[in-house]
Amino acid sequence: MILANNIHKYYGDLHVLKGVNLHIQKGEIVSIVGASGAGKTTLLQILGTLERPEKDKGSELAINDIKINKLSSKELSRFRNKHVGFIFQFHQLLPEFTALENICIPAYIQNKSKAEAEKRAKELLSFLGLEHRASHKPGELSGGEQQRIAVARALINNPAVIFADEPSGNLDSESAENLHKLFFRLRDEFNQTFVIVTHNEELADMADRKLTMVDGEIV
Repeated sequence: MILANNIHKYYGDLHVLKGVNLHIQKGEIVSIVGASGAGKTTLLQILGTLERPEKDKGSELAINDIKINKLSSKELSRFRNKHVGFIFQFHQLLPEFTALENICIPAYIQNKSKAEAEKRAKELLSFLGLEHRASHKPGELSGGEQQRIAVARALINNPAVIFADEPSGNLDSESAENLHKLFFRLRDEFNQTFVIVTHNEELADMADRKLTMVDGEIV
């Protein structure tokens, strides 16, 4: 599913990732934990194709047998839109659009019709118990509702994998618990793969595997 070999990343003279190796199976939920500055978010961004590893270090990344380092920038953008979903700590919903419209945005980028995009978005809203909030804008939703809308947006193109960066970090304990349960429900019902960076030990311990990063390496 995801195969990362010898992943290195520098920012100037700072060696952030020091030869990370990682293999993630389809339908697996993997949590990544570690102190601030350990390289967790940088690794997530590289696995999610938002950043590229160092070319001259022999770093390799493949998702669904597609070699990411062989793709051009344009091909990479298309791949990301089709195969990858993202959930962030701050949900990144667009305030001027309704919940339904926010969910549809990745589908529109993939050139799906409005009818097709809205049909899928409404299915996801129903699955998440939010169909009655479809016409509400983010400012009219609770934090937990906003994050579930962000989950629906990540799911709309049926991605191979969802990368989540501190997904419950901005939620109260009840909303966080509900979000955590949702991830496992999505895995159980749709065989969805998750890679989650989190400081929430409860969520980390629920995962199929918990990986700890120290100084740019998985230990």
